[in-house]
Amino acid sequence: MSETLPTSAPPRWMNYLALALLLLALAWLIMRPPPLEPVQPVPYSHFKALVREGTMAEVSLRGKVAQGRLVAPRPLGPQGALIQKVSTRLPDLGDDTLLPLLEEKGVTVSVEADDPQGGLLALAAVFLPWVLLFLFFYWVYQRTQRTLSGIGGAGDLKGFLEGAVKKAEVPEVNFEDVAGQDNAKREVAELVEYLRDPERFRRLGAEVPKGVLLMGAPGTGKTLLAKALAGEAGVPFYSISASEFIEIFVGVGASRVRRLFKAAKENAPAIVFIDELDSIGRTRGTGLGGGHDEREQTLNQILAELDGFTGREAVIVLAATNRPDILDPALLRPGRFDRHVTLELPDRKDRVAILRVHLRKIPVAGDVDLDRIAAGTPGFSGADLKNLVNEAAILAARDNEFQVRMKHFDEARDKILLGGVRSLVIQPDERHRLAVHEAGHTLVAHFLPHADPLYKVTIIPRGRALGGTHQLPETERHTLPEDYLFDRLAVILAGRAAEEAVLGNVSSGADDDIHQATQLARAMVGRWGMSREIGPVDLRESDEHPFLGLEIAQPRRYSEHAAQAVDEAVQALLKKAEETAREVIRAHRGELDQLVAALEEKETLVRSEIEACLGGRPGQQADEAAT
Repeated sequence: MSETLPTSAPPRWMNYLALALLLLALAWLIMRPPPLEPVQPVPYSHFKALVREGTMAEVSLRGKVAQGRLVAPRPLGPQGALIQKVSTRLPDLGDDTLLPLLEEKGVTVSVEADDPQGGLLALAAVFLPWVLLFLFFYWVYQRTQRTLSGIGGAGDLKGFLEGAVKKAEVPEVNFEDVAGQDNAKREVAELVEYLRDPERFRRLGAEVPKGVLLMGAPGTGKTLLAKALAGEAGVPFYSISASEFIEIFVGVGASRVRRLFKAAKENAPAIVFIDELDSIGRTRGTGLGGGHDEREQTLNQILAELDGFTGREAVIVLAATNRPDILDPALLRPGRFDRHVTLELPDRKDRVAILRVHLRKIPVAGDVDLDRIAAGTPGFSGADLKNLVNEAAILAARDNEFQVRMKHFDEARDKILLGGVRSLVIQPDERHRLAVHEAGHTLVAHFLPHADPLYKVTIIPRGRALGGTHQLPETERHTLPEDYLFDRLAVILAGRAAEEAVLGNVSSGADDDIHQATQLARAMVGRWGMSREIGPVDLRESDEHPFLGLEIAQPRRYSEHAAQAVDEAVQALLKKAEETAREVIRAHRGELDQLVAALEEKETLVRSEIEACLGGRPGQQADEAAT
């Protein structure tokens, strides 16, 4: 394939020479002698007249030039300027009367040797500053070229503006390295056959999608899937981030798009992968630059390149984004990125498969239970699981272990979710209140039938939290029942209820609990229609992004009366949930005190230790009685 070769840089000695000459010029400017007195040329007859008048103090003879100093300055220069030194050229035939006249007037005469190189030195003194200036600018120019070479990948400005296309290679990964994305791999599997044998599809008149848009949350493996597709098909893989198309100069992005697609067409079959497409693929017409905005020009060029493929070019364009909602509709129409593949967060089974992939080169101990690790990491993406394995390996190396143990995975999980352990000095009374607060969460979560099972509870400060109660769902939930959400509300508000029941007052420690409970209750009322007074009406204040989990504000689409009704329903739901938590705490006050004492003693309690204080869960006891 053709690739842009960087322009050869000048020899390094030229840069050093330019710098040395520059330093010499600066030294000459600093150390040069003071400027000489002005010398006025006069005719030879005038020169002899000055000698006769007795105004000449001394005369210097050098070849055919005589230079004399007057006793006092006289107005000899232009516009009557006072001059004290004059010069004249002696006649070629000689003058026998000049020397006797000088002796007669008592003029001091000195004879100097004639220097034939004096003119060359004068000429060099005139041109040397210009030569040094040229060398200085040449040195700056070369430095600029090296800087642009580092930015644009080429050795000159043209190469920077156009951008160099990196040499594409066939990736070494394949579909076996992509675990937990069976649906996505199934969607793109037919593309492998097309890239391997495109003529088989052309004979039947079949057109394989030109563009495939990979959508999903960050870390779900969009880039890895694109590489695996190229590796499985054995074709070159051209990868670039969409942000690399955007530079300070208008038109640079469009030029780089043309070069990228040209290289892919010349080496077809091939795959072009554009990461973070949303950085340049936003809906047009929303920027301040109008149609001349650099992003929009780059997007227009991408659209033109997608339409420019012919049936003979086996090039597939893959793009990745986690913001498909802001992409320009022209990108998503048929003939462009018309096939959309969604990469979901892995479920429990997929997380086990991903962990096996990342543990191929990690020595693990026999006590490592992948099912338990997968159960304790709901919502983790593939990148999160890779980070979990790496953190566990780092902890094992810190402990000077030769294998990664289960305790290292547990510590790495807590570090990722809650942050590192903080060395915080907590007063005894505040520590007791913290134990009461976390014990309230734990007690209510243990006895409510629809709450998630407990994993551990701790009062060790981590990250921004002073303590935490961790629950792990036994199964993956895709829908959230009303009774489950209500018990979740009661568990969130149980810490505040426990403080009130045991200590007689509440504290600011429930700040985050109240915030979470209010958000959940408002979603139950305004989004999911779980309020009998409000009914099934969409009264949400914001939309949740499907991949990033962000709340996107939107204009209110309902009246003030409806907003007031929502607020009242939310308040009533929160009070009902808090009262449920109080009833559980009053019914099990003895177990609560026992749990607080154990928590203050050990600081961290796991599931077995919690059950030792509180007994088995009500549902679990019923199941055991039935069996």
